Amino acid sequence: MLKITLKDGSILEMEEEISILDAAKKISEGLARNTLAGEINEEVKDLRTIIKENCKLNILTFNEQNGKKAYWHTTSHIMAQAIKRLYPEIKLAIGPSIENGFYYDFDTDKPFTPEMLDEIEKEMKKIVKEDLPIERFELPREEALKLMQNEPYKQELINDLPKGEKISFYKQGEFTDLCAGPHLTSTGKVKSIKLLSSSGAYWRGNEKNKMLQRIYGISFPKASELDEYLNMLEEAKRRDHNKLGRELELFTSIDMIGQGLPILLPKGARVIQLLQRLVEDEEQKRGYLLTKTPFFAKSDFYKLSGHWDHYREGMFIMGDEEKDKEVFALRPMTCPFQFMAYKNRQRSYRDLPLRYNETSTLFRNEDSGEMHGLIRVRQFTISEGHLAVRLDQLKEEVAECVNLANYFLDLLGLKEDVSYRFSKWDPNNREKYLGTEKEWDDAQTALKIILDDLKIEYTEAEGEAAFYGPKLDIQCKNVWGKEDTIITVQIDFQLAHRFEMTYIDKDGNKMYPVVIHRTSMGCYERTLALLIEKFAGAFPTWLAPIQVKILSIADSHIDYAYKIKKQLEGENIRVEVDDRNEKIGYKIREAQLQKIPYMLIIGNKEVETNTIGVRSRKDGDIGTMNYNEFVGKIKYEEKNYIK
Repeated sequence: MLKITLKDGSILEMEEEISILDAAKKISEGLARNTLAGEINEEVKDLRTIIKENCKLNILTFNEQNGKKAYWHTTSHIMAQAIKRLYPEIKLAIGPSIENGFYYDFDTDKPFTPEMLDEIEKEMKKIVKEDLPIERFELPREEALKLMQNEPYKQELINDLPKGEKISFYKQGEFTDLCAGPHLTSTGKVKSIKLLSSSGAYWRGNEKNKMLQRIYGISFPKASELDEYLNMLEEAKRRDHNKLGRELELFTSIDMIGQGLPILLPKGARVIQLLQRLVEDEEQKRGYLLTKTPFFAKSDFYKLSGHWDHYREGMFIMGDEEKDKEVFALRPMTCPFQFMAYKNRQRSYRDLPLRYNETSTLFRNEDSGEMHGLIRVRQFTISEGHLAVRLDQLKEEVAECVNLANYFLDLLGLKEDVSYRFSKWDPNNREKYLGTEKEWDDAQTALKIILDDLKIEYTEAEGEAAFYGPKLDIQCKNVWGKEDTIITVQIDFQLAHRFEMTYIDKDGNKMYPVVIHRTSMGCYERTLALLIEKFAGAFPTWLAPIQVKILSIADSHIDYAYKIKKQLEGENIRVEVDDRNEKIGYKIREAQLQKIPYMLIIGNKEVETNTIGVRSRKDGDIGTMNYNEFVGKIKYEEKNYIK
């Protein structure tokens, strides 16, 4: 008797072997109609896969990410088939599903035009209507190479496969592609399709290889879902920080300076300054001690910390070890420097927990293809901190680090947009990490217990840990759906030993503290990018680089406008005057485009009555106020972080 344990814990008993699709039919005909793939013991499989032994089975529909991936992967093959029908001379490279949709890379000398994309999309829809069965088969290496004799990129992929590896193909009509799958059962299962864009892409992501042409697309089971997605893309374009941040003069970038090295303009610099002051003041209240450490150090220092062996490719190195007496590198993180602050004198158990913080400028040699506005840059500033704690203090201190991070996320309005990831080591890639298997098991068990006690809902990600310990990553998606880490809390049982960081316990014994690496608001540049997108550039009053714009109606009102400006500046309110000889309606529209929270209209009435006409970005014309009433309104919004 074959026992198949389903996702809800129920057991499906079968007298003989059965395919995933037939198992879905046994559960429900409706489920079977919507089934796209399956997970057997957490491994994604094709619907045609035969279940031969007891297992756990999860039926995948479009509601699950792995179901979406099977759906989108099939659509990428439909696109490749359409390309080969229309342009048989074009060579195929790879066509995976991605987080949102799919792409396929093609070797062609001419970039794809919008007209060509329309033509390809029409052909794809024809292939869908043909409802071609999709069949999987395997071949020995020599036969596989012969089948792909006119596709050099496919042959290269076949030759890279290990000896004995199964070489599988998927066939739909006249089109066959090298692929591990999984795929849907027929092309007719795909419904609404849209090709979104095309761009250049190096073969295998290596700039030394040939530039190919990549087409991105998306597909959905329902036309309404496609419409919703396309509307989301339009909203993303409107909110995209890379576009909006430049239009609002928050930041810029210069090719001559270099990729990933943005210039923060006065408005953007002001927002980051406000965030840094907020963090440093709050951390001081919570017992943190501020440090200021060097931007670079000798290679020997990074060898001691382990960064030279485990992070060297991501560092900017100054000098050549074979030629120069001393080689330096810009710091990718601050931890080893703050460890030396700890070692400035002998520590007692009464000194712990010892909490260091620093507004740290860091440097990481990110790949050029990863650069994106302020989200991923090569020089950035973070709210970095390191805590040396006794083992009995670990749970409370980690919890406080998480609480501090959540406090700032809540203030910024980002709490609802984040997810939590427990990042673990990969035991099959031991060279990537410091420490023994037992030390990693102990560290991961400790962090898991803490996270569970905090009742945090998290996913687990193997291979995402730091080289010295597991961590909690707080993830946030930008408007395009790309997920990045914004805040981390890491447990480290390793580096205190490497640096001989000790304390004397109450019995007079030398002990090693546990180190917590953490950020409280993460990378300020990345946070600014997410805030631009969150608020579409319309920052709340307490965070706006310019809170008030004073608009004079005529030249005779300018002196009074500047008098009000000086008074507001005395209250630490950020204010500008628009005294141009323009119509007041034009000035108001410009201030609205600049996303200014409040406009003060100054005309004859205001000058004569010693008042101000107040217009809100949010509520429109509020009416006349006296000066103190308006200042009180601004101060209330600042104090309470009104969003």
